Amino acid sequence: MSKSVEQHQAALIAAAKAAREKAHAPYSRFAVGAAVLDEQGRIHAGCNVENAAYPQGWCAEASALAAMVMAGGKQVQAAAVYAVAPEAVTPCGGCRQKLREFAAGTCPVWAADDSGVRGTYTLGGLLPHSFGPSHLPPSTP
Repeated sequence: MSKSVEQHQAALIAAAKAAREKAHAPYSRFAVGAAVLDEQGRIHAGCNVENAAYPQGWCAEASALAAMVMAGGKQVQAAAVYAVAPEAVTPCGGCRQKLREFAAGTCPVWAADDSGVRGTYTLGGLLPHSFGPSHLPPSTP
């Protein structure tokens, strides 16, 4: 029997925390890690990577999604973001839309830090009335 999405929560958060340790954030000093669970039960992690030529860096969530796509993943079942701040850190607006490309509105998104889970959301709650692949006509080969 496969694990439920909720059973993957601790592993997703651990992967996001480990990814945060690899962040390249010399300018903001705000390290972020993210992890996504794909439809095959695999976890893909990423970190933010800043660039001296702002805004050419990329977010942790985008890195995690790229790792998932490179590994052949097609759907995000759950996501976790790990960052240390006074309030729970959720994906930025752009990353919410990037997640929407691969996830349903019911997809859980956990925000965590050194104290544990700070917030539990759904992608639909973070990005209501979103635009996604279903709005476009089917592509023709």
